[in-house]
Amino acid sequence: MGVEKGTRESDTEHEEDLDEEPGEVIESAPPLKVGEERELGNSGIKKKLLKRGLGWETPEFNDEVTVHYVGTLLDGTKFDSTIDRDSSVTMKLGQGEVVAGLDHGIITMKKGEHALFTLPPELGFGVAGRDTVPANSFVRFEVELVSWIKVVDVSKDGGIIKKIVEKGEKHERPGDLDEVLVKYQVALSDGTIVAKTPEEGIGFYVKDGHLCAALPKATMTMKRGEKVKLVVQPQYAFGQEGKDASDAIHPVPPNSTLHIDLELISFKPVIDVTGDAKVFKKIMKEGEGSLVANEGATVTISYTARLEDGAVFERKGIDDGQPLQFITDEEQVIAGLDRAVATMKKGERAILTVKPEYGFGNIETKRDLAIVPPSSILVYEVEMLDFIKEKKPWEMNNQEKIKAAETKKEEGNLLFKSGKYLRAGKKYDKAASYVGEEEVFGDDEQKLVTALRVTCWLNKAACSLKLNDFKGAIKLCSKVLDIEFYNIKALYRRAQALIEAADLVSADMDIKKALEVDPHNREVKLIQKTLKQLQAESNKRDAKLYSNMFEHMTKQTSVVTKKLKVEKAEDDMKNGEAVAMEMENVADSSYPPDNGKAVDSC
Repeated sequence: MGVEKGTRESDTEHEEDLDEEPGEVIESAPPLKVGEERELGNSGIKKKLLKRGLGWETPEFNDEVTVHYVGTLLDGTKFDSTIDRDSSVTMKLGQGEVVAGLDHGIITMKKGEHALFTLPPELGFGVAGRDTVPANSFVRFEVELVSWIKVVDVSKDGGIIKKIVEKGEKHERPGDLDEVLVKYQVALSDGTIVAKTPEEGIGFYVKDGHLCAALPKATMTMKRGEKVKLVVQPQYAFGQEGKDASDAIHPVPPNSTLHIDLELISFKPVIDVTGDAKVFKKIMKEGEGSLVANEGATVTISYTARLEDGAVFERKGIDDGQPLQFITDEEQVIAGLDRAVATMKKGERAILTVKPEYGFGNIETKRDLAIVPPSSILVYEVEMLDFIKEKKPWEMNNQEKIKAAETKKEEGNLLFKSGKYLRAGKKYDKAASYVGEEEVFGDDEQKLVTALRVTCWLNKAACSLKLNDFKGAIKLCSKVLDIEFYNIKALYRRAQALIEAADLVSADMDIKKALEVDPHNREVKLIQKTLKQLQAESNKRDAKLYSNMFEHMTKQTSVVTKKLKVEKAEDDMKNGEAVAMEMENVADSSYPPDNGKAVDSC
């Protein structure tokens, strides 16, 4: 058919046979080549590619497509043509507005593609036929897909239908926490405009909602720059009550369907940094690349710190001031700032909102420019100027790995001595990762590396005990004992954890093994004493439990026995009464009747 009017199939039959068309896959068959014909699956529809389309996307059912087509019988007799009418046709796929088979063919096409479809009668005009199409006829449609509008059922119940007029940029869509900037015009079915934003748009947080229920729901499905038309049913608009006039909107009658032209101008992602809604990061400017500072990085930042009322209490790197440099995850700044900065890219600008739990808590704190009252919510405007990430094990040679492990181990020791067990445990984990079992070391290094690894596991087990993570302590000590079967520290710490976990039998086994190695070890003997006391208490509880169970069972047996005796006595009594009654009846029956005749005995 061609883009120009009147172009026919014959015009493309001798077109150069180009490479395979990318993207079009039919039941794993190779893409069609220009001039090639193939059946679409087992549908009975045949498709012949006349001209390739653009890109790789194809429309789906419910999308609105704009096409030109020419319909003919197999002998070439024309029965319909948008070319002759000089007007393309727009239709919704899946409704069979021309014939059902045509819709099934169009969903395989790309924008600008030309194709010839041969349809069997059941997917054409069937047994009824039409004016110029005999019953049970095979028909052909030569089609050009001019364009289409993507149609999405946002609410999955037909309540919010979105038609994509202009595609957006990238792939990101706003989330529930994000701040969006949108532009819209809202009209009733009769065209009356009831609401319209200023030309620069209007901003709101998605979770807070705006205008009506449909707007935030639809916005979350859009990309930056995307323009759509929404058809909103009353349940997602203003329902049965409608809406009274206000500064932002004209009156909306009850049960009104709304037609909204909506554009997502931009959005600022908001991230729940700590996962408990106590530290939020709103990205004002995206950073460079994909790398973030992460834990252990040396970061350089500038910031302005304010209270909720706007009072500035601290500035760094602003107005020729020196920026702040620190190492993340070292408690060198408040936890909220530390955690948020570790998620930032170079060049990123963000606004942080920090609740007191991750700020200065309930303590009044003096800062450079003002005093921070107790339980204050803090707001930081931060820019990541630069960061240097800590080297990963695969970026180091063996000597660097060993040195890094020793350094982290010593840092962990200092933290442990100051009672910071959680942070100390992280240091031991990191130290062990530098000399992990998957790393390859030389024979002369292996002994030192194994000793380092074992020390880190034992020290982390000690942290786990302090933090009441008994399962973690048992696991770490078991790893040590897989290497050193009679390591006294591992046996001792695992026994401690097993006692706390109420596994006294396994704890006893570990203590006995430890005493085999060092019979005079004071700590092991003390824990053995504790274990014996616990075992004695356990035995007493068990004895009391079994005694109570036996007493209860004895009482139950006694009650059952008494009950059986009573039931037996009652049965005997009943049997005695029955015998007596029978005897009485027999005796009564032995008296002669009034007529003086005796009754025969039975």
